[in-house]
Amino acid sequence: MKTITLDKIKIGNNNPLVLIAGPCVIETKQSCFDTARHLKDITQKMGIPFIFKSSFDKANRTSLKSYRGPGLINGLKILKQIKQELNIPVLSDVHTQEEVKAAAKILDILQIPAFLCRQTDLILAVADTGKIVNIKKGQFLAPGDVEQIIRKIESRGNKKILITERGTSFGYNNLVSDFRSLIIMPKFGFPIIYDATHSVQLPGGKGYASSGEVEFVPALSRAAVACGVDGLFLEVHLNPKKALCDGPNMLSLSQLIELLPVVKDIDGIVKLPL
Repeated sequence: MKTITLDKIKIGNNNPLVLIAGPCVIETKQSCFDTARHLKDITQKMGIPFIFKSSFDKANRTSLKSYRGPGLINGLKILKQIKQELNIPVLSDVHTQEEVKAAAKILDILQIPAFLCRQTDLILAVADTGKIVNIKKGQFLAPGDVEQIIRKIESRGNKKILITERGTSFGYNNLVSDFRSLIIMPKFGFPIIYDATHSVQLPGGKGYASSGEVEFVPALSRAAVACGVDGLFLEVHLNPKKALCDGPNMLSLSQLIELLPVVKDIDGIVKLPL
């Protein structure tokens, strides 16, 4: 497996579990900074490599009335300030080719959303930046289909690739995690991240918005780390009940603090030299 290096963080090849975490979407500058600061403090104390995640725009909301975020310019400005002032790497989604150039100037990792993971032109545009690309595996894809996404990125000479599992469609308004994918996808040569919070989402579960079952996040996280994933992707909010989107599947800080020591211990056991 290829090791992906981001500053001092090394992802893959039995390196320590990495945490990608933050609120689903940027709500306010203050709340985003506060969350990032708390997450940095928590992960530093626990010795867990940390990458901050939040979206400047969520273009694939259920309803036209759903909150999308501050937009490209204002959102990237906030992420740039967080990156510089808190000295932490940042990740966000891009939804169109037009967003890629501006996003690449700020972001350390550009993420392709799950619903867009087969959009060839978008994938190639992101690959051309030379930045690390995190591909969210579509809910509609078999694990083996990810290989073709990887080949698209590699065709541009970019081998800085992460693949994130985020659940598979299981009938209407439901997802299921097939942990066989965490064994299959590493065979393609790149680190695997498990998104435990989106894996418990209930797409369109409220009719006008998605719902979720956050109570299952800890168990799924433990199981994924036991399978040997290279990182966890967890959406975290200061007050999930008041979140403007994805609240039902986001963790609170207190829930995160309970979970991280457990998965760190499991990771240490799984990655012990044979």
